Amino acid sequence: MTDHGNDVGWQIPNDPFGAFCRDNHTTAAATGSGAIDGLTFAAKDVMDIAGSTTGFGQPTWLATHQPATAHAEPVARLLAAGASLVGRTVSDELSYSLSGENIHYGTPVNPAAPDRIAGGSSSGSVCAVAAGLVDIAIGTDCAGSVRLPASYCGVPGMRPTHAGVSTQGVNPFAPSFDTVGWFAKNPSVLRLAGIELLDGDPLPVTPGRLLIATDAFTLVDPLISRALKPAIARVEKHFSATEGVIVSDTGLDSWMECFRTIQAAEIWQSLGPWIESEKPQFGPGIDERIDWARQVTERQVADARQRRKVIVDHLRRLLRPGDVLCLPTSPRVAPKTVTPVSAVEVTFRYQAICLLSIAGLGGMPEISMPLATVDGLPLGLSLVASEGADHQLLDLACELA
Repeated sequence: MTDHGNDVGWQIPNDPFGAFCRDNHTTAAATGSGAIDGLTFAAKDVMDIAGSTTGFGQPTWLATHQPATAHAEPVARLLAAGASLVGRTVSDELSYSLSGENIHYGTPVNPAAPDRIAGGSSSGSVCAVAAGLVDIAIGTDCAGSVRLPASYCGVPGMRPTHAGVSTQGVNPFAPSFDTVGWFAKNPSVLRLAGIELLDGDPLPVTPGRLLIATDAFTLVDPLISRALKPAIARVEKHFSATEGVIVSDTGLDSWMECFRTIQAAEIWQSLGPWIESEKPQFGPGIDERIDWARQVTERQVADARQRRKVIVDHLRRLLRPGDVLCLPTSPRVAPKTVTPVSAVEVTFRYQAICLLSIAGLGGMPEISMPLATVDGLPLGLSLVASEGADHQLLDLACELA
């Protein structure tokens, strides 16, 4: 049954891309007036909407939970600022994927390349923006679930400083990495949404150095590095100094392992009791990853958390206030939809997290900007700033546009 929730005009929007949920569709009118008056937005199916049941991309989850009594804080803020919610968007199953493919609810179509995946887990949100169905879409980004699809679909996407946007009313996943991120039709709207979503006042920032993550570029195909060179040159014009840096002396693959160990343990702590109780059926890739999360030991987690402390201290020394780190958002353009699950969910995912775990481990803001293409396919360039310097990145994105 369609869940109309606390909505107005509940009809599902014209959606040839499969971006919106059907089983628990809901809408909500703006509750106030502000900088985003008259704009529209969508919310990933991990966020509470009053009177409606959050599905978390999983039918058993939808069947075993009750309608929310209040909006998630990010939803409430956008409504209060004058935007209207036009629907929930499809999420990867329990958000535990970067592919955008959901065996239960279908796979949103990448508007920039219909024969290629959109990326996830905020797949419906990115497709709604890339297709022009909404002006803004909020998603979540733990391992890269806003940044990677932003690159694949050619839209601006923002992961904020950890805890920079309230996660109240958002399904917990891996809390020490979880963030609420967002996409927008252009950098100006991305910035306006950020003003409403981000906690606290903007930090005064004096522009520092542009740091080029040479080890990150070494990890990707030379074709990707060459395609991003003109974009890097555009960014360099906004800084007085540019330096090449090695981000990880131990290799970014070791950082990825640290990240995924902590992430898996936190996911099992968040979702394990429900999984053990309800025994839901998971799709390919998700099932294997859940099984691995179940088996992570306390010793492995303790070791990874200790390594993370060292990484955070290193990043804070490397990336001083005002500095911006530049790296590829993704090792590749969006893979084709016929790519085997074993490649998308294992090889491609791990390669991407080598890049995406830098900001995740450091709790730093990162924005992916659609500044390059390869054979006509979108490719994002990522910019990472120090903790709390979210507005610096949003301002820089507007300048680049």
